[in-house]
Amino acid sequence: MISMLKAMRALALAAVVVIIGCGVKSQPVPPEQAMPERIVGLAAASQKNGVMLSWERPDRTAGGAKMRDLGSFEIDRAENTGAFRPLVDIPVTDLDRFQQQQKFTYLDAAAEVGHHYRYQVISSTLDAYRSDPSNEAEITHQLPKPPPNPENFVIPQPKPLP
Repeated sequence: MISMLKAMRALALAAVVVIIGCGVKSQPVPPEQAMPERIVGLAAASQKNGVMLSWERPDRTAGGAKMRDLGSFEIDRAENTGAFRPLVDIPVTDLDRFQQQQKFTYLDAAAEVGHHYRYQVISSTLDAYRSDPSNEAEITHQLPKPPPNPENFVIPQPKPLP
């Protein structure tokens, strides 16, 4: 009798767990709809200490849903017309913050002056869904021109009107 009572109690507990814990809570999403939207605003600018890349945070999935699980950015670099190679992986660490970072930057300090580079960014979710590559940002790294020296700066003289 006691063993039958224990068996019924275990069966009832299992039924409650199955009813409460199982089942689909929402519609399944195909992987191509769960990946982050493609970044389209990647820009590159020469600075004296490297090439500065900047881009906006993707806030939607490719399917249009609000994205809450952005995990990282992979920056790829190619020299001239060569193949892209991963340069760095940047983790996104602000998911629990009330105000999240909207614009990201990265300084490629290994870029050499006079070399032509192409960059792209791929964003990933925490579940490893990867976006399509961003737009390509191309640049030939040049040292920025120094500002005019005030000691020998000459103000142009105006010419008289005819």
